[in-house]
Amino acid sequence: MPYEIGQSASRTKTFTDEVIRTFAEISGDTNPIHVDDDYAATTRFGKRIAHGILTASLLSAILANDLPGAGTVYLSQNLKFTGPVFVGDTITATVTVSKYREDKNIVTFDTVCVNQNGETVITGEAVVLAP
Repeated sequence: MPYEIGQSASRTKTFTDEVIRTFAEISGDTNPIHVDDDYAATTRFGKRIAHGILTASLLSAILANDLPGAGTVYLSQNLKFTGPVFVGDTITATVTVSKYREDKNIVTFDTVCVNQNGETVITGEAVVLAP
């Protein structure tokens, strides 16, 4: 399947208390900034935040299921965390084709996650081996 510069796909998810606590349990990352309201109230954010990698996992979901889809293999991903994701925030992740190397079937994507207020919380670039 040929990929075109500018081609994109998105997914949206709300990061509930249950989602964050389940990720903390699965990953082992029980940093109190993610799971303890009292502790989080003393931080620069003033309340609990979602794990950055949990938020970024929306990008992986898009690449694995939507664009390119089943059989995609990650080669690299860089991430810049530009804002917090609070409990209850709804995040829309988008991947956009920025380069396509047809001879190797390698696709490079600009990646971004934006909250319900239109604020960017993650930017980056993913490189995948497309199926």
